[in-house]
Order: sequence, then structure tokens, then C-alpha cells
Amino acid sequence: MSARRATVRRGTGETQIEITLNLDGRGTAEVKTGVGFLDHMLVALARHARFDLSVNATGDLHVDEHHTVEDVGITLGIALGQSLGDRAGIARMGHAIVPMDEALALVAVDIGGRGYCVFDGDFDTPRIGDMGTSLVPHFFESLALEARMNLHARLLAGRDDHHRAEALFKALARALHQATRLDPTLGGDVPSTKDVIAV
Repeated sequence: MSARRATVRRGTGETQIEITLNLDGRGTAEVKTGVGFLDHMLVALARHARFDLSVNATGDLHVDEHHTVEDVGITLGIALGQSLGDRAGIARMGHAIVPMDEALALVAVDIGGRGYCVFDGDFDTPRIGDMGTSLVPHFFESLALEARMNLHARLLAGRDDHHRAEALFKALARALHQATRLDPTLGGDVPSTKDVIAV
């Protein structure tokens, strides 16, 4: 089996990002984006997906954190897609329901070659630490479109916005872990009636 990993570098006039992703890791993460809450969420994502993840990002934080969060989502999505190759042999679909104290989140994914995101959840405050809460769904959408996967995220309960966001990221992690695992019953086949997943 070839290594399921990728390194992606993305540079624009707003951000410079390098991400290395290993799908068959141990959940280790080295993350530095300049946005503390995003760092916290990406470390949780790596840990609970059992991905090894390295993220180095610099962005125009003197403007705000929007471009950095968005472009990290884009770059991580590209890395996820590249590390999956032709997506042969993977379970392809995954879902998780994760509690975080009073919060409860559901995430379901289908890494089937088509990017789509549905995010159903609201936050009560405009910011969690140094990150706008509007950027949580925006990150999910950017990730889903670039990874070419369907992603449905739903907040089922919660009062504290930190808990709500963390439950969502952890549910995303567990769903991705499930969907990216190699299914021995497939024998290396592509998990699609089309016998190919568009990449």
C-alpha cells in the first residue's frame, strides 16, 4: 500500500500556507496559524481522526482572521483529496455524534468526489477567542469543496459556543477517520457503482 499522505503549499497575496497530512498517523499535530482557536480545533481534529498533521500558515491578520481560516480550510481540503489518491479501498462514508459537556454535534461525510456542505447550527456570540464564529461553517464549507466530499454538520444541543464548535470539529474528525479507513472487504476496489470516483 502506498503512503496516504500529501504536502500542499498554497500562496496568495493574503496567505502563505503549508500543510502536510498523513491519513495513517497517530494523531500528532504541529499547528501554527496565528489564530489560536483555529489551532486548537485543528489539533483536536488531528487527534480524533488519527491523522498526523502539520500546518504552518501566515496571513493578513492585521486585516482580520477570515483569509487565514478560509485558506487553511482550502489547503487542508486539497491535502485530504491528494492523500486519498483515487480513493480506492476506502470506506468512503462516515458519521459521528459527539458530545462536549452540554453540546452535541452530528457530522456525516461522503468522500465521493463531489463537494457539498450543509451546516445547520447557530452560535450566540460573534467570536470564540480570536476567531469569528461565522468562520466555523465557512471552514467546513471550504474543506468540503476542496476535498470533494459531501459534508453535513448539525448542532443538536448546546449553550456554550466553545463547546458547540469543539463538538463539531471532533465529530468531523471521527467521521473522517471512519470514511478514510481502508475497508478490507473491498479488496482495493473503488467504493462506487460507477467503478470510479471523480478526482
